[in-house]
Amino acid sequence: MSDVKNFINGEYRVSSGGKVFDNINPCTGALIGTVQEATYEDVDAAVQAARDALSGPWGKMSDAERGEILHAIADGIDRRFDEFLAAECADTGKPFNIASHIDVPRGAANFRVFADAVKNVATEAFQMATPDGNGAFNMAVRKPKGVIAVISPWNLPLLLMTWKVGPALACGNTVVVKPSEETPTTTSLLGEVMNEAGVPPGVFNVVNGFGPESAGAFLTEHAEVDAITFTGETRTGEIIVRAAAKGLRDVSMECGGKNPALVFADCDMDKAIEGTLRSVFANCGQVCLGTERVYVERPIFDEFVSRLAEEAGKFTLGPPEDKNTDMGPLVSHEHQKKVLSYYDLAVAEGANVVLGGGVPDMAEEFSGGAWVQPTIWTGLADDARVIKEEIFGPCCHIRPFDTEEEAIRLANDTAYGLAAAIWTENTSRALRVSTQINCGVAWVNSWFLRDLRTAFGGAKESGMGREGGEHSLEFYTELQNICIKI
Repeated sequence: MSDVKNFINGEYRVSSGGKVFDNINPCTGALIGTVQEATYEDVDAAVQAARDALSGPWGKMSDAERGEILHAIADGIDRRFDEFLAAECADTGKPFNIASHIDVPRGAANFRVFADAVKNVATEAFQMATPDGNGAFNMAVRKPKGVIAVISPWNLPLLLMTWKVGPALACGNTVVVKPSEETPTTTSLLGEVMNEAGVPPGVFNVVNGFGPESAGAFLTEHAEVDAITFTGETRTGEIIVRAAAKGLRDVSMECGGKNPALVFADCDMDKAIEGTLRSVFANCGQVCLGTERVYVERPIFDEFVSRLAEEAGKFTLGPPEDKNTDMGPLVSHEHQKKVLSYYDLAVAEGANVVLGGGVPDMAEEFSGGAWVQPTIWTGLADDARVIKEEIFGPCCHIRPFDTEEEAIRLANDTAYGLAAAIWTENTSRALRVSTQINCGVAWVNSWFLRDLRTAFGGAKESGMGREGGEHSLEFYTELQNICIKI
């Protein structure tokens, strides 16, 4: 049993109101600990600590000095790799063999990459003429934005939290993080690493709780927060944007998706099957960039459906520590209920269930877990709710298409615009199609291949703003122009 505390001004603190909530193991449904729910007073203390830290030692450090500390944070995560791995998998239920290759290493890498990016991305300078003939120079300098509210999700808790905290700290800001109530442990654990690495008190703060009338609302509505970065569902993002409008505070929103894959007849079938298996079923489908709509050119449609179902049917569902586990449970019973409601809806809307569609038979010790079967459908109409709404589970619908133009139209027929995957061996088609998909990231013959220097974000209802590389620096700093008359 664990007790996950808030981390404020370099210290772990219990809730000032005595509030706690349960932390549940999604594999078994058993209680694994409690979490201290932050009150408004706790959130206010965290924000004030972050505000005070801006004028302390942290605000006086050079980029190089902060960079050394960020590298020390990354080294600290590496040293305590097994602790972070166990905590992440206990909260999420994801397999060790996935989290050990993605979640924890990438969590550390986010600090190293942005520590170096700050030192290597130039600003601008211009020389201009003046009426007296002497001229003037303009130069741009980056200044920290201030106190950053970080609202991070439950599907990749450590990775996506550090994706925001890394560049925010590298740019000289301070942060108050509100992790998902489903997966708070690794964010709290990072406080110990921050102290060990020499991060001054108040620079990194963590408040636990929920959204409305809890830590999430207290933080995003706080007048002393200068900017908000969020990853999560679109509905929550809209609420946060409304809160940020008061005071005209900057926001970076990475929200929902209903991402398509386009599989052309000239694809390498083996690569397309392997890639689509990952994009649909990785992390039990709980990936914002995951594929839920698969469009396959008609000549290869039957073969593709058959092969994808055959391979997905081989998945082993089990606990994180089992090296044979391919897929864990969903993150919670609440999310299981949502996903299963879409499984039922698909049948009601006329889907042909090719694979899955329910709850798997698990061993007795896991019978209380949030398990669902990997699921594949065909035969739904283009306007079906299952085609239009984000499910966020291990499932997809596969539909044939006949022309390139039809595939593009179908891919764009959504309110979302986060990501797409295109499978073709024709380079001209790859470029032609990818540029016509309304999304933030288009992968060709790959999926989830992420260079942290590149722009990341969504179009339409999938978000606003871009992060990654110099784009993160643009969000986490204010660019000030200094004009010097000669």
